[in-house]
Amino acid sequence: MQIILLDKVVNLGNLGEIVKVKDGYARNFLIPSGRARRATESAKAEFEAKRAELEKAAAAKLAEAQAQGEKLAGTTVKLTQKAGVDGRLFGSVTNHDIAEELNKQGYQVAKAQIRLPNGPIKVVSDTSVSVALHTDVVVEVNVSVYGETA
Repeated sequence: MQIILLDKVVNLGNLGEIVKVKDGYARNFLIPSGRARRATESAKAEFEAKRAELEKAAAAKLAEAQAQGEKLAGTTVKLTQKAGVDGRLFGSVTNHDIAEELNKQGYQVAKAQIRLPNGPIKVVSDTSVSVALHTDVVVEVNVSVYGETA
């Protein structure tokens, strides 16, 4: 299926590009999330009429993400979890826990934006994780996990 991208999509293309994707990916994800439209002649004409408006909105989104990224970069998140004497946690620290703590600190971050490269944190440690605020804006946040004995 050929679609017109209404937003930048990682590993697919930029705003305004006409790309061919599998039908299910277009019908089930891209079109319902508002990131794409079917590439019909009427849709192409309508897109060209709205192109400047969409580019302006995309630039505003990027600028907002960059501003938030500058504030967020280098932030340290401190979390306390129950741990054994050897430093292993009884549970684990997930992207949900980190997002919740960042929201308490006043940053608007969704759990889907947090990238844990090695999976959930399972030991008492200081770890660096990535927060993808936009497809072009990725900042590093330090996560300090402290253990409390049960």
